[in-house]
Amino acid sequence: MGISERKEREKHQRRNDIINAAEKLFFSKGLANTTMDEVAKEAEYSKGTLYLYFKSKEDLYLAITVRGMKILEKMFREALKVSENGLCKSRRMGETYFEFAHKYPNYFNSMVYFETSDIQIDNNENAQTCEEQVNRTLQPVVEAVQEGINDESIRSDLDPLQVATVMWAHCTGIITVISQRGSHIEEQHGVKVNDLVELSFEMIGRSLKK
Repeated sequence: MGISERKEREKHQRRNDIINAAEKLFFSKGLANTTMDEVAKEAEYSKGTLYLYFKSKEDLYLAITVRGMKILEKMFREALKVSENGLCKSRRMGETYFEFAHKYPNYFNSMVYFETSDIQIDNNENAQTCEEQVNRTLQPVVEAVQEGINDESIRSDLDPLQVATVMWAHCTGIITVISQRGSHIEEQHGVKVNDLVELSFEMIGRSLKK
């Protein structure tokens, strides 16, 4: 291994060490309650080293968000392999997203933060990386819808990317409401959360079905 290759590997390792430390603290204490000093101490690097890789806590949070999105992309890809028509696969994408949010709530919250915060993409390498990963993560959903149009289980007048984006936003909203207000909805309105989820899938399915 040459010197440049070794240095690059060490740089990559330091970056991962910092992200691991930040993830541990952000997920246990929250983004607002964690300082860069604490991340540096947890990672066992100087604060100066920390800032060589990330300009702010937000930058670090974006790197963590990318990790979550990569996990979700992999789950989507696995779901896409099932032998079903495109309409069924599109529903499976939604079910997979719910499964991801249940299994990895902290990653889900970081994704919501990215989608709902006023983060400047220009001149922000970590934000651009995050945006690129969003597109890669959404791509299997686009492919499922396109497959449905091709096999005539989904309306042909729909644009796959637009449908995938609407589905993404719809599911994100439902998951957020359920995670924050699910108990209240069940207690005060007598509506089971699982029934709401099923209804949301049914509504999407009807709107897509040819």
